[in-house]
Amino acid sequence: MSSSNPSEATKKSPEKKRRYLSAEKKFQIYLEAQDSTKPVGELLRREGLFSTDLARIRQQVREGALERLGTKPGRKQALVSSEAYAALKHELQEKERTLADLSVELAIMRKKTSGGSWDR
Repeated sequence: MSSSNPSEATKKSPEKKRRYLSAEKKFQIYLEAQDSTKPVGELLRREGLFSTDLARIRQQVREGALERLGTKPGRKQALVSSEAYAALKHELQEKERTLADLSVELAIMRKKTSGGSWDR
């Protein structure tokens, strides 16, 4: 296995660039793989994929379908920022405090007007 040129043996093969497939392309590959009339190996060779890549695509399609089918119909709940949440929480606490104060005032007024009876 000796090479005539020693520098050839130490050279690294050029690294392949990682291929990123779009969601549409992955779904197209998934659909073609599901087609029983064509061999899967032919599809994998044509696309330059391994069987593990196809298994990963199938898993992603399954997870995406389950996630999408699991959502309830209707409007989606909007997420609130942490600042808005803190402001709303503070406002709620102020209102609860005010309500408690008013309840105490109402109890005092009832007590004064009714002569101490709580039956009213």
